[in-house]
Amino acid sequence: MPPRPAPLLSRLRAAAVVTPPSSAAPLRYGRHPRLASPFALTQSCCPRFPRAAAAVSPLVLRPVAGGFALFSMAAAASSAASVHDFTVKDASGKDVDLSTYNGKVLLIVNVASQCGLTNSNYTELSQLYEKYKDQGFEILAFPCNQFGGQEPGTNEDIVQFACTRFKAEYPIFDKVDVNGDNTAPIYKFLKSSKGGLFGENIKWNFSKFLVDQEGRVVERYAPTTSPLSIEKDIKKLLGSS
Repeated sequence: MPPRPAPLLSRLRAAAVVTPPSSAAPLRYGRHPRLASPFALTQSCCPRFPRAAAAVSPLVLRPVAGGFALFSMAAAASSAASVHDFTVKDASGKDVDLSTYNGKVLLIVNVASQCGLTNSNYTELSQLYEKYKDQGFEILAFPCNQFGGQEPGTNEDIVQFACTRFKAEYPIFDKVDVNGDNTAPIYKFLKSSKGGLFGENIKWNFSKFLVDQEGRVVERYAPTTSPLSIEKDIKKLLGSS
């Protein structure tokens, strides 16, 4: 009489046991050539890093109860509850903890110096700032060169341009990417909080995000939305008439 086959459950358990691959004879997981290991999908999801180091991401030190802990930048962006959870670089490369803006209404804008929208937006942003800066309103400007290469200058060039030509008194930060693999964590958070009409991606220079005193994104505006047309929403958050 032939031996009885092992119970189905036992055979499944045996099939699930995989010997770790060795350098001499790497195992192949599955038939698809692109899925040669159970980690293939994880590795290919992060083109910013070499495949061998795909699981590695920049680390940041965050305060926790009783001390500090290290978090990856990606994890920090995905777990953030407000704009105040982020640290960014100013135009001189120094860290700025955005929790310093706790209690203020923020208008966050990706700016450019050579755009057709530059003159009108910078002019109206300065008007808004002058009018409401003493009432708890702040503008955070993030230069970006991803749209038509219209912000090619150095941080120093950008600050000088905005401050001398448009009398910008609000902070201008380090140049960032707002789309793509190198998107700044703050912009990942902004876009995930408020998607645009045609998806999350920023469409052009001078897209705007309005943030309340608790660091929550309450509204997103298209590049063509003039800053002065946002004034009523700013006044509502400030509680002014």
